[in-house]
Amino acid sequence: MHSLFSNKMRVIAGLLIGTVPLAVGCQQRTAEPATPVSQVSAQRGQYLVSIAVCNDCHTPWKMGANGPEPDMSRMLSGHPESAPKLAPLKLSGKGWEWTAADTMTAFSGPWGISYTANLTPDENTGIGIWDEDMFVKTIRNGRHMGEGRPLQPPMPWPWFAKMTDDDLKSVFAYLRTIPPIQNRVPDYQPPPDAK
Repeated sequence: MHSLFSNKMRVIAGLLIGTVPLAVGCQQRTAEPATPVSQVSAQRGQYLVSIAVCNDCHTPWKMGANGPEPDMSRMLSGHPESAPKLAPLKLSGKGWEWTAADTMTAFSGPWGISYTANLTPDENTGIGIWDEDMFVKTIRNGRHMGEGRPLQPPMPWPWFAKMTDDDLKSVFAYLRTIPPIQNRVPDYQPPPDAK
């Protein structure tokens, strides 16, 4: 009787010992973080884009029931390619002057005419071919695509350059999640008297 009981206990113990690692292994393989890191980063980026008021310039405005408002159907798509180009501002010489298009996406001043960029992940007209490093360098250096022409007013890149690397990476992660919008923004135009 004793040996039969011992053998049964060994079998049960063996089964338990054999299945415990299997059960633990299954839990380890199927357990996932509650929120993936990239989703956390994108959520932080959405918050940063919101408080940095990126939509004020990079989203075309339209007339709403209570006055001008961002047209969120074109969120962060930059100056509409179908909109007329802004004319150079005729400076009066009475101080630093500038003007904006009715879409709030084009600006003319002593620096020339700047058009807000398409920040959507469209690969042909937006930042779809950009990588994270290029985006961070653009904001840090104040240069298009990190190394190109200087970013023009009123883009407040010197203030955004104060963001941490993690913040800038979060903004980029969020911009990768928004709907791509095909919209070719006109190129920056230097002032007529620029050499």
